[in-house]
Amino acid sequence: MRILALLLCVVGGLLSAAPAQQPNIVFIFSDDHAYQAISAYGDARKLNQTPNIDRIAKEGMRFDRALVTNSICGPSRAVILTGKYSHLNGFYNNTNSVFNGEQLTFPKLLQKAGYQTAIIGKWHLGSNPTGFNFWQVLPGQGVYYNPPMLTAEGPVKTTGYVTEIITDLSLEWMRKRDKTKPFMLMCQHKAPHREWEPNIKDLNFDKDRVYPEPPTLFDDFANRAKAVGENDMTLEKTITPKDMKLIRPPQLDAEQAGVWDAYYEPRNAAYRQANPQGKDLVRWRYQRYMHDYLATVKSVDDNVGRVLKYLEDEGLADNTIVIYSADQGFYLGEHGWFDKRWIFEESVRTPLLVRWPGVTKPGSINKSLVSNVDYAATFLAMAGQPTPPEMQGRSITPLLAGQIPADWRKEFYYHYYEYPQPHHVAPHYGIITDRYKLVRYYGNGEVTTDLFDSEKDPLELRSFFGEKDYVTVQADLEARLKRLRSELQVPEKDDPMATGERGGKPGAKGKKAGAAKKPAEGTK
Repeated sequence: MRILALLLCVVGGLLSAAPAQQPNIVFIFSDDHAYQAISAYGDARKLNQTPNIDRIAKEGMRFDRALVTNSICGPSRAVILTGKYSHLNGFYNNTNSVFNGEQLTFPKLLQKAGYQTAIIGKWHLGSNPTGFNFWQVLPGQGVYYNPPMLTAEGPVKTTGYVTEIITDLSLEWMRKRDKTKPFMLMCQHKAPHREWEPNIKDLNFDKDRVYPEPPTLFDDFANRAKAVGENDMTLEKTITPKDMKLIRPPQLDAEQAGVWDAYYEPRNAAYRQANPQGKDLVRWRYQRYMHDYLATVKSVDDNVGRVLKYLEDEGLADNTIVIYSADQGFYLGEHGWFDKRWIFEESVRTPLLVRWPGVTKPGSINKSLVSNVDYAATFLAMAGQPTPPEMQGRSITPLLAGQIPADWRKEFYYHYYEYPQPHHVAPHYGIITDRYKLVRYYGNGEVTTDLFDSEKDPLELRSFFGEKDYVTVQADLEARLKRLRSELQVPEKDDPMATGERGGKPGAKGKKAGAAKKPAEGTK
């Protein structure tokens, strides 16, 4: 008996010492999904319900201070892949940047660690994906209906609604994967990006609900730097007839067009007859915008549910980490805006929800400053891999395990470049803490600074810069901002191509998207 007990002890010890199975990682990523439009975040307007996305929060962790380094689609994606800020990964803007696929990325490192990797959906980086065993992506921004897509073998045509197509392809890839290996799937939706075109079956999802208006819908941009009021992203002036569904999308087939016309044309006729002007016109546009935007979110949520169900049905849920996030925040009428770009809260803050069975406590909430620059290091750590020295982010896995390291960041650096098109948002950079933001605008002919205090002014309607009560706070923020720029190796002068105003392709190496007729690097 003693010998048997000894043998059992030895075997038990060997089993406990055996390496844990590497988890699968499913990264569901949407485009321009505002945290205000996820019911788990509890927006005061209660705009919508997202039960499937909420489920990730209920069964995992909700991050309330997830920020982005540069609030614009392509640059955010480049940051996630590389774990580096725009000035180091070379992708600054959506205008002329092309991603250098030769540089180190987390998918390449996961492949070396034995993972299968796939990206399906929106890519928006100009070049072909590298570091993926499989990829099928939308060219450029992509379209909502019957979208053409790119693969390593060439372009393909699809039929249907883009959110469902991306999910169909993601589920198909998981079914056909090599089941002897762990996998990393990046399921990346176009929705809810402009022009916010709903799935045909969801056109009447809200029964013409009247949505509560944000308190800042008619912001006059007083009490802040001049640059803030010079933007061109307002419901009043910038929104287009195509945005407002006064023009039918050309990609619809005959059946889809019939359903579209049956829904929109009577409502458009009523709008034309009423002919609203001034603030009434802004209010009408806000309501139409909310209907369409939230309809596209509904489809994303429905399809998140499909992914979660597949993982359960296949017995994968317990060993699969599920992450839901977006490339940045988005304005849902706050300050009269749509779009993003600014360092201000609705723009710089992105949703981040993580379910990690056995590691993350269900229903937990984290308020630490985390960022999309941390995602690469986090994915690597989840797979048991180290963070390369060149990456500037830090793994959030300790936070997911309920531990906050004593040296976790207390401030965060932000930098936006694209100017003057398409929305005339001045280049700016700044520092964000748990309470304050110090913002320096430049590149529009003058250098100005704002200081915001979220405790006294949560809607960010007033700058406290230069006020006597903020002398000490201001000096401290200035010193910390200078240190951050030095630590992050931010050059004193921007790359001349950074704004996208002139020709050139920062970081452009390799073939443009769609050029490959044979598998690109990492597809074998």
